[in-house]
Amino acid sequence: MTEEIIIAGFGGQGVLSMGKMLAYSGIMQEQEVSWMPSYGPEMRGGTANVTVILSDQRINSPILNSFDTAIILNQQSMDKFEKTVKPGGILLYDTNGITKHPTRKDINIYVVEAAKESALMKSSKTFNMIVLGAYLKIRPIVEIENVIKGIKKSLPERHHHLIPMNVEGINRGLEIVQIINEVA
Repeated sequence: MTEEIIIAGFGGQGVLSMGKMLAYSGIMQEQEVSWMPSYGPEMRGGTANVTVILSDQRINSPILNSFDTAIILNQQSMDKFEKTVKPGGILLYDTNGITKHPTRKDINIYVVEAAKESALMKSSKTFNMIVLGAYLKIRPIVEIENVIKGIKKSLPERHHHLIPMNVEGINRGLEIVQIINEVA
């Protein structure tokens, strides 16, 4: 099993953190892992993306042109990465700020209202964990126990008090993801 993932959105949405937690989760499961971030000079507010590869076999290259999964959190990223999802692959997105919804019929498309849900939870910091939970519902490539271990590993100890809130966000994402298009 090899899963090649791009997570893309604005800086400040937790794109890189989500990728890091997913990568650490893979390590906890003794998978081969690649984590390659990319962001503009603006950081917060600019565009950011991260490529994560999880595999049971050795990873040849962290540089990819197409992906099994694209997790999209803004319109610029939708415009850039929708076309890079492999046929039969997954596109998961949050509708907040999306004006042109995905149109491909050869990929599986899912939506998670993570921005809306994190506002209802009164915790914007859970946004990326809601998205991660939604992804893990669609594609359970790592076990939730390993995700929690990954959160502990990726968060500085001074932020460990936020772990229960992050777990709550993941659980919420597992519940609210919706199917838009599934290919046979």
